[in-house]
Amino acid sequence: MTAGFIVLVVVLLSMIMSAVRVLAEYERGVVFRLGRSIGTKGPGLILLIPYIDRMIKVEMRTVTMDVQPQDVITRDNVSIKVNAVVYFRVVDAEKAIIQIADFYFATSQLAQTTLRSVLGQFPLDEILSTRDTINDKLQDILDHQTEDWGIKVSAVEVKHIDLPKEMQRAMAQEAEAERERRAKVISAEGEVQRSSRLAEASKMLASSPSALQLAYLQSLGEITHEKSTVIVFPMPIDLIESMKKH
Repeated sequence: MTAGFIVLVVVLLSMIMSAVRVLAEYERGVVFRLGRSIGTKGPGLILLIPYIDRMIKVEMRTVTMDVQPQDVITRDNVSIKVNAVVYFRVVDAEKAIIQIADFYFATSQLAQTTLRSVLGQFPLDEILSTRDTINDKLQDILDHQTEDWGIKVSAVEVKHIDLPKEMQRAMAQEAEAERERRAKVISAEGEVQRSSRLAEASKMLASSPSALQLAYLQSLGEITHEKSTVIVFPMPIDLIESMKKH
């Protein structure tokens, strides 16, 4: 076996290995022939022309991208730090390779700037209370802007909002004041109901002397169970007159 034959075998094996590619179900390959795109191949077995075809592999599964904490100034001039997570996937592998140099990096940068821009349009109270609305707005903007890159943004979630310490103290005091206000309102409503019931009871007793006498005797019986040895119990004149009549 000559050296030339060995070299020929090695070259043939190298050409075969470079010509045969296997792509998984979640992968696609964008094939370039002499620098020109000839379309997307895969999944499965892919045959290329050695040294003429070049393939770039693209993953089609959903990517979870963490957006680094961003400094945001809200519409009511409160400085906060916000981070988020973006879920996206490539739906057109050819566009993702041809239209943008690095679709992952570009999507990350776009998510950061969009997060600052959108949250800056809301006051702090709305950011804290309407997070679902903000998530939907972020998703719509990112999905629209990445459509030309062959990318579909399926969801955006604001994860954490870091408030200044003085703002946290102010919100805690506000929450405490709100709880006290609710307690006072409930207590006042209870007094109103109690006064209304007492007024109804007094009207019923006033219209029925016998009912008044029974209520008086019941109260007297309850007092006698106390440990006091001396009990001073006022006797209404109207009740005495009622007893005389009976």
